Amino acid sequence: MKKPFIPIKRFKNKIGLPPGTPVYMGDREKEKIKITIIDYDEEHFTKKEISRIEECCSFKSKPTVTWINIDGIHEAEIIKKLGKDFDLHPLTMEDIMSPKQRPKVEKFDHYLFIVLKMLSYDDKEEKVAEEQVSMILGENYVLSFQEREGDIFNPVRDRISSGQGRIRKSGPDYLAYSITDVIVDHYFLILEKLGDKVEQLEDSLGGDTDEKMLARIHDLKREMILLRKSVWPLREMINSLERLETPFIQKETTRFFRDVYDHTIHVIDTIETYRDMIFSMHDTYLSTISNRMNEVMKVLTIIATIFIPLTFIAGIYGMNFEFMPELKWPFGYFAVLGIMVLVALIMVSFFKRKKWL
Repeated sequence: MKKPFIPIKRFKNKIGLPPGTPVYMGDREKEKIKITIIDYDEEHFTKKEISRIEECCSFKSKPTVTWINIDGIHEAEIIKKLGKDFDLHPLTMEDIMSPKQRPKVEKFDHYLFIVLKMLSYDDKEEKVAEEQVSMILGENYVLSFQEREGDIFNPVRDRISSGQGRIRKSGPDYLAYSITDVIVDHYFLILEKLGDKVEQLEDSLGGDTDEKMLARIHDLKREMILLRKSVWPLREMINSLERLETPFIQKETTRFFRDVYDHTIHVIDTIETYRDMIFSMHDTYLSTISNRMNEVMKVLTIIATIFIPLTFIAGIYGMNFEFMPELKWPFGYFAVLGIMVLVALIMVSFFKRKKWL
């Protein structure tokens, strides 16, 4: 049995605690926390990995753009220290440590809190994996939080380090857009993988069907539900970012968020198309099984129908009465067998004429 989306046992740690108390609600507690800082402007670029969370505080007031990425959110003390240094609201810290949040955006006095869902495809397990990405967009910084090390943000890092595009000339709002954009664009890679599985499954429906095929259909349905749960609120969140009146997002950057919004619409349309195809394949599978069962029942019914008169004849001559005609006839046995064969042939011919065979 698969684990529930939120381990129920972890709710025990939150019962009775005041609102805003950061308690980790995920299931990864053994991985080491990694903190990476990228600091840049149009002329300079610095990237380093630090071991102490206190080193992040010095970047809060720098005129450059700072991206602090934290891999691992299971240590409450680190989140508290960072929250204290950057003056984060307690509810924000609580949501950061609850990795099953719905994609959303929340506006605070000196920052925006953004929650996204980053999806990846596990080739070994052949299924979609989900991870929450929390972002804090401040005046000159972006804080990002992930459950584990490893992400899909390397293209953004490469553009920053090489100075390609406009990212080094823009502010932290453009960096937040770039992170959001690469997450949404990665959805297309996931859909491409799932699209291949849908096509293979659709082709295999034309041949023999078995229980494994039904399991594959159900797995695809679950993955589409996961995608749908991630993308639909993401669309609302990006639409809110586009319309939000806040000093943290420049007017020019809202145009880029509008482009991401169009991408989410495209993703949703593709998901809905695949969902319809999967439901159609499910119905086709059930119809195929039903038709196969009907064919089997038809053959068995025809065989039983043919043997009904034969059984009747055999039953008559199987009665143990003393005075019965044909009992003393030398050719009676062969005559009765001939009549049975003739009756069977007549019935088979009749069934073929009716196209029942």
